[in-house]
Amino acid sequence: MTAVKSARRPHHRRRRVPVGPAALFTVAAVAGAAVHLTGAGPGGPFPPLLAAVAVIAVAVIAMAALPAWWARHHRHAPPADTAHPAGGGVPEEERTEGTEGAEGAEGTALWRMRTTVRDAPGSLAALCTALASLGVDILTLQTHPLAEGTVDEFLLRTPASLPARRLTDAVAAAGGRDTWTERADPHDLVDTPTRVLALATRTALDSAELPLALRRLLGRCTVHSRPAVSPAGRPAGDLPPVEGVLEETVMRLRDPSGGELTVERPHLPFTPAEFARARALLELDARLGPRVPRHREVLTLPEGGEITVRRADQRDVAAAKAMQERCSDRTLRQRYHGSSGDAHRYLDHLLSPRFGRSLVAQTESGRLVALGHLLWDGDETELALIVEDSWQRRGIGSELLGRLIGLAREAGCGQVYAVTQSSNTGMVAAMRGLGLPLDYQVEGGVLVVTAQLAGAGAEPGPRPGPRLEEAER
Repeated sequence: MTAVKSARRPHHRRRRVPVGPAALFTVAAVAGAAVHLTGAGPGGPFPPLLAAVAVIAVAVIAMAALPAWWARHHRHAPPADTAHPAGGGVPEEERTEGTEGAEGAEGTALWRMRTTVRDAPGSLAALCTALASLGVDILTLQTHPLAEGTVDEFLLRTPASLPARRLTDAVAAAGGRDTWTERADPHDLVDTPTRVLALATRTALDSAELPLALRRLLGRCTVHSRPAVSPAGRPAGDLPPVEGVLEETVMRLRDPSGGELTVERPHLPFTPAEFARARALLELDARLGPRVPRHREVLTLPEGGEITVRRADQRDVAAAKAMQERCSDRTLRQRYHGSSGDAHRYLDHLLSPRFGRSLVAQTESGRLVALGHLLWDGDETELALIVEDSWQRRGIGSELLGRLIGLAREAGCGQVYAVTQSSNTGMVAAMRGLGLPLDYQVEGGVLVVTAQLAGAGAEPGPRPGPRLEEAER
């Protein structure tokens, strides 16, 4: 970010008119003439001394009047040092923080650019010179060494009128190749070490943050998780080595919790530096082990009694299985869209932090009565929810759904979708209660409801139902 120059608006000093000396000489000349005319003084008709005084008085008055006359007849001419035609009519010293921000929003654009240059002295200098000739400001720079050459990654502020094609042509003329450009936003102004430390902190606090941290670390990419054992009980088979595999646009990494993490970025190859950063993040996750935030929230139900909402993980598989055994076949079919006998074998997968985030609602005795999931599905995000039959129609499902939407917002999701049966009026009503724009699609009795989060404004307001009290236990 460039600092705003602190300069005051130039003010023009008023010209000091020497009125005092002019008046003095004039009074002296008039007084001398009056004395001579009354016969009080010697000399001729007008002594030489008085004549000199009168001439000086006239000269001083003329000197005083000339600047005023000049300014009056030339007041529309701009001062020579304040004309800045290249600055859009606003002198640089007059630009305050407000005008700088407005001009930056209208007159400039942010770009992310990568290009490969020769690993030789002067290569980067030639590239920077080419960018400077176009009026481009380099905000950040990263270098990624390769076996042959170096990948330079820039965050640029360019004139808004500068087309991307002209930018890439100038880079190519300066020796850059395989150039890639993408529009950036102000969030990219955070420098790389700060961003990496923030991602490491979030990963250290929550196992479910690892896939999201990889996406934020590596830019626009897709992260797929493959468990070591499928929900059907079959081994995953070919897993990458512990050190991982880098194949240009694909990273294959060994998941510390078992299985494989695959990161794909088809539009831009990964560099060895990015591969090393991803491996370091996985090593941090492996050293810390399973972890979820311990924050709990207590819901007071309208008829009395309390329900606790908290994060869940694979340590809750047994309790979740017991809850599903108490559910009716109809409830299980609405949730899993198939045979109710297959419901239990998905729990270990669903409660894994690699595939999303899960919430449970439990009674004061610790009995689970509801389970909700926010599942990462490539670039999309799925919502899933099940409530034990005897606890339905009490607002518990709506409360879980609202908190899952909050987790989706924190993760930066633009939209979420839920897959259910057309007859599941409870799920449809809960989705409508979110107060978000919804899209509906029905295919063969299966209903897909998509909620739009991006640009939806503030968080949805409170819904009628249980009263919320926060607690730390």
